[in-house]
Amino acid sequence: MNYTRQEMMAIAAGREIYAGEMAIFGVGLSMLAGHFAKRNHAFGIKDLTEGGVYGATPVGGLPWGIEDNRISANATSFTHCIDALGMMVASGRCDVGIIGAAQIDKYGNVNTTGLWEEPANPAYLPPKTRLSGSGGAPEITCSCKRYIIMAAHEKKRFVEKVDYISSPGYLSGGDARARYNFHGGGPALIVTTLGIMRPEPVTNEFILTGYYHSSSIEEIKENTGWDLKVAPDVQLVPEPSPRELENLRAVDQTGMLRKKG
Repeated sequence: MNYTRQEMMAIAAGREIYAGEMAIFGVGLSMLAGHFAKRNHAFGIKDLTEGGVYGATPVGGLPWGIEDNRISANATSFTHCIDALGMMVASGRCDVGIIGAAQIDKYGNVNTTGLWEEPANPAYLPPKTRLSGSGGAPEITCSCKRYIIMAAHEKKRFVEKVDYISSPGYLSGGDARARYNFHGGGPALIVTTLGIMRPEPVTNEFILTGYYHSSSIEEIKENTGWDLKVAPDVQLVPEPSPRELENLRAVDQTGMLRKKG
């Protein structure tokens, strides 16, 4: 079977969404993973976007934005971000969310704000590179019962410590997150173009638990900016089935979100 690493990542993330759940999807690959799950196996999920589009079935392919006509045209209802993030998500009603990450560290903290020349400098200075911003990710990471992080696996993205915490994971590890009394339970897993990481139960440091047929443990470790630990029972993630690929590509009809690799 021919498929890209982006498709493998979307399918691996989508497999973690279950029937009947309340789910919130971001844009891009997170929406691809979510709507793939909805079509393939997670029947009856109640999905919404950060902009308040609820119960959408994409028309003519996936959109680039969260309020595009392709998802709002035949949605069950649509409102606005205050209802979606300030009520549904912040109240702890959402079972699962999916977010992306420009920079991520070993405790699942995500940076989508900026990159600094001297990130350890306590004085707030303009970033060297300004990123796209957090959007609704802080609400999702603080209040969803669990959430999935999706990211291309590159050493520049997977760092020992993020320059800035836009969306909190397990902060400094251990019970650090628990001390803030967030509604949400924290990041359940990180799905990348090379494999899957999950938090170690005591330290909450992310460790490698799965790799793909197109990758290897060595390649994943080489592309991670910290000394990535490998689970004793690390597994080879099953390849996409013909049905899974058919359903994934039926969702992304234009192929806009699929990349070679």
